[in-house]
Formats: sequence, C-alpha cells, structure tokens
Amino acid sequence: MGLTSQKLQILIAALAVVCFAAAVWLWPRLSGRSWRALLGRIGALLVSQLLTLMAIALAANNWGAFYSSWSDLLGTDQGGGAVTIGGPPVASTGSTDGPRSSVDVQGSKPVALQLPGHPGLSGGTVQQVSIHGGGTGLTEPGFVYLPPQYQDPAYAKTRFPVIVVFTGYPGNATSLITRMKYPTVAAQAIQQQQMSPTILVLMRPSVAMPRDTECQDVPGGPQAESFFTRDLRQAMASRYRAETQASGWGVIGDSTGGYCALKITMRHPEAYTVAASLSGYYKSAVDSTTGSLFGGSSRLQDENDLMWRLKNLPHPKVSLLVSSSKKGEGDYRATLAFAAAANGQTSVGTLILPEGGHNFGTWNRETPAALRWMSARLSPPLSGSSVPGPVPGTGVDSS
Repeated sequence: MGLTSQKLQILIAALAVVCFAAAVWLWPRLSGRSWRALLGRIGALLVSQLLTLMAIALAANNWGAFYSSWSDLLGTDQGGGAVTIGGPPVASTGSTDGPRSSVDVQGSKPVALQLPGHPGLSGGTVQQVSIHGGGTGLTEPGFVYLPPQYQDPAYAKTRFPVIVVFTGYPGNATSLITRMKYPTVAAQAIQQQQMSPTILVLMRPSVAMPRDTECQDVPGGPQAESFFTRDLRQAMASRYRAETQASGWGVIGDSTGGYCALKITMRHPEAYTVAASLSGYYKSAVDSTTGSLFGGSSRLQDENDLMWRLKNLPHPKVSLLVSSSKKGEGDYRATLAFAAAANGQTSVGTLILPEGGHNFGTWNRETPAALRWMSARLSPPLSGSSVPGPVPGTGVDSS
C-alpha cells in the first residue's frame, strides 16, 4: 500500500487500537517479576506506542501532503527515467545534439468550478506531469492547470500567461490542490473576470529531495535555479501554448517557496517579471537540510540575500508582492523593511493580515488576492501569438 493510502492509515490505526486493548487485557499476566514478564511489558508498551505514533504520522502527512510516496519519504525518489515529449519538438537555435526539456503528461482530471449559480460549468483541467530539464538533467513531478479557455477553439492560436506555484519545504505539490486549492481559486477568479485565463504550474521548489536546494545552483550539485529559470520555461513552451516572454511569467510560493519566488525573479528578470511571496523569508536558509549551497563563496551567499541585493545591486524591473501578519508571523518587520528598501524599477506591494500564523489557513486567505494582483501585472493571453519564437534566456525556439 502507498504511503498516502487511506487503507494503510485505517489499518495502522486499527492495529494501534487492538494492540492497546491487548496490552490492557494482558497486563495482569505480565505483572510478575520474571525477566519474561518484564520483556512482555516493555514489548507491549513499545508496540502500542509505535503503532499509535505511526497512525498519527500518517494522518498528519495526509493532511499536510508532505510526502507523496515511500521513496519520497526515504529520499530515494531522485527523478530520472524516460520522458515523453507531448507536443511539437523544441527546435534549438544552436546545436541540435543536446538534450531537450520536455513534459510527460501522466493523467488529467477536470476542475470543479464550485461557484453558486454555475452548476456543471467546467473550471478547466489539472494534469499530473513530470517535467524534465534538458539543460540540467533534473526531473521534477508536479501538476499543470489549464483554464477552460485553453480548449476553446476561439483560443486555438493564443498563448497564455503562466504562473509557477511553489510549495514550501519539504512540501508536496498535491497540497497545492488539496489544501490550498489553487486550480479552484484560479478557475473561480477567471470565471468572475477577476483574472485572465492563465496556466498554472504547481510543484516543489526543491529538485533534489530530500535536500532543500533553496532554488540555488549549488556548486558541484543540483542546478535548481537553472531548472526553474531555463528548463521549466523551455519544457512548457514545448508542450503547451504558453507565453514565451518574461512579461507573461510569474511565480508565487509560501515559506521557502516564497523566498524562491522572490529570488529567481530578482535574479532573472529575463525569465520572470512578477512574483508573490506568502510568509516567505529574504535570506537563504543554511542548515542540515540544505548542506553547503554556495561552495564557501561569501559573495555568492550575499547575492542570494535579497536585502543585500536591494542595498548593493541595481534594482531589476519587476513587480513583487510580499505578505505577512501583524500578529502570528515572525517575518512581519523583515517584510516591511524589504518593501521599504525597494525603489526605482522594482515595485514591491504588501499584503498584511491583522493576524495569522505560518500555516495553510493564513495562505488560503491570501491566495485569491495574490493571484488577482499577479494577473493584473502579467501580459494577458495573446491572440495570434502561436507563431514560433525564441524563449528568452534559453537559446531555444518555442516551436
């Protein structure tokens, strides 16, 4: 049975109850002073508590969608494998011998609109995908949301803006659907004309689980930053009618995903021009989950400190949104300081709640406004823009 299987959760919970009842029933027989009775008491307590903890852990994992499989939990799921190009081939402007970025679509299901007065109306489609980066050799699972207009013949020659949605760390892309309901929120906003028809790419910010890469090109290690700024955009252009210009690309995330959203947009305005950070931070974490991210380079570490960038480097022409809460969030003062430090071409908006913690409930309150804010700053779907063109920053055609 899979890690997230409901049957496994029920089985372990049932075994925990049975073991507890058996321990209570057998306890009088195990009350002697012999070594066998002592071992029996220890064994009954250990098995009962272990099963109880397992049941709680499985329930917590299914609620938070932290790990999707046993291999994900154990860190043996490193991607790779055969990848199918599901669309027209990507024509390189340079050598044609190199690997190509691509998307393997593994399944799809409709998105319920869930709006009163619109029974049975489609909210679009969610596809389960595996995204392979030809440049980095990395492969990451995720989901792609296609708005209803994507299948509309009237939009057959239209390229759509794209918003990449990141989880936190460790995170699981499934939580962006089950807990934060990004496809449903987007579908409702599109139906109510509060948001342009937009493609969403939902995924984790780490491409080398269980390591937290902080979306960094690690010297001698995973090239996460290149994957998100080059490979992902190339892969989407190869499979979907996705906008190829940076003006049509945005990224949003919570916690670690929020830091990554700000970071890759500030460092790569040729790839993204809009970003939103929900309870994100402003300086890369360095701990046991990240390992050495900068190869001992203090300069590289500084360049990934977003406040340092605002104080010491030219400000890129991008739009950023940062969120926090006056009560319940530890990054409130840092968020205000970050917004105040921006000037010139970098526009920073704030979304501040009176109260809210570092959790799904707070982010669910912020998501609708953040998506509307982003959509207003991204280029709208462009009719007649299906003519192949270069994907900026990749050296690759979008044909």
